Amino acid sequence: MTTPSDVDPPANPGDFPMAACDAPGWETILRTVHHSDPWTELAVESVRTPTRHQPVSWTVVRRKSAAIIAPRTADGSFILVRQERIPLRTALWEFPAGQIDESGPADPASIRATALRELTEETGYRLSAGADLIPLGHFFTSPGFTDEHGYLFLAGRVEPDPAGHAPDHGEAILEVRAFTPAELRNRIAAGEIRDANTLAAFARLCARGLL
Repeated sequence: MTTPSDVDPPANPGDFPMAACDAPGWETILRTVHHSDPWTELAVESVRTPTRHQPVSWTVVRRKSAAIIAPRTADGSFILVRQERIPLRTALWEFPAGQIDESGPADPASIRATALRELTEETGYRLSAGADLIPLGHFFTSPGFTDEHGYLFLAGRVEPDPAGHAPDHGEAILEVRAFTPAELRNRIAAGEIRDANTLAAFARLCARGLL
């Protein structure tokens, strides 16, 4: 396993495009980057906060934003994929999702394009003609250590894409299937669906009266 001491920081760690901008009352005193790749950055940051005037040291993972899609079929069922997750050494049922291919704040067009791309790539379904891709806002996936944003969508009506699904080479999607709203609710209640993106999308759908 690679540890921070095993890797050299990039030449200009302070210029990394995923670095957060300080909000009013917050001040970054020092950032030391220990790892950087196209998807994530691991840094130790010393930060002065509105309530803590002595800088606090925190290990932070900067990560690109993601789009999460709840695809609904004409009969009201939802499409989920069962995907291997290497950190957990298991496969999880999830709504399709994927990272947005840009660093820094994502613009609405890029977020929407990512949602439509991931829908088709992971499930083999596409948005039906005349159907809406409905934004449901965003959430923070795990704010104790990462700044990742998850942008939630309801794909109002989807249909099979003749080309089928084509997952990214780094993904292992084992199964794609439809769940009725009752099945989805029961599996979540039973703890059989545990993916944070899917749980967040389900909660937002319920709160909006869409499920």
